[in-house]
Amino acid sequence: MKPVQSLLLSILIVVLTAVYSDAGWLIYHKPEFRGKVIDAESRQPIEGAVVVAVYNKETLGVGGGNMSSIIDVRETLTDKDGMFRIPSYTTFIQPFSWEISASFIIFKPEYGTFPKQHNYPPGLSLPDQEIFFSESIGTERSLKAYISGSYQNEILKTGIVELSKLKKREERLKAMPSPVSEISFKKQRLFIKLLNEENRNLGLEEYQIK
Repeated sequence: MKPVQSLLLSILIVVLTAVYSDAGWLIYHKPEFRGKVIDAESRQPIEGAVVVAVYNKETLGVGGGNMSSIIDVRETLTDKDGMFRIPSYTTFIQPFSWEISASFIIFKPEYGTFPKQHNYPPGLSLPDQEIFFSESIGTERSLKAYISGSYQNEILKTGIVELSKLKKREERLKAMPSPVSEISFKKQRLFIKLLNEENRNLGLEEYQIK
């Protein structure tokens, strides 16, 4: 490579690094997520609910446009107090990719599912979901919630999720989430175990971990 070409390439790399540094170029990092899951009616903690954090990124597409994809998942179960904690997550991603908001699934057989069918918080955008699970539990925070057909600023208590017990089979079928399809089932063992428990209860086919 000629010296001039080498110099131009070096300048291009520096410029691209500067442009993408604010978007997490090469380094992908998410904070610790935490929360508390309770029964919406009894107000008692729900033990043994699975909480799945899904780590998403976006990549600059060839010919324009961006492509979203999933990097990884982490899962945990709520304890006897309904509490959960997922440690911070850091990894590397290829150039021209950047982090976007994480998404979440909270599930226990016979209950509504977050974010499909839950009582609290009101519908949140993905950026607001991430903030909701990043703050100290019970902190009052203004977030955009989807209420009556539009997003409105609401004061919410962060980290607290209320799920209702579902009595009808139709309700439970509607609330059933699916595994994260882009990630190996081996990384979702807790999630798959509870999904299969509900599948057996409802007479559905079980997922297989290979």
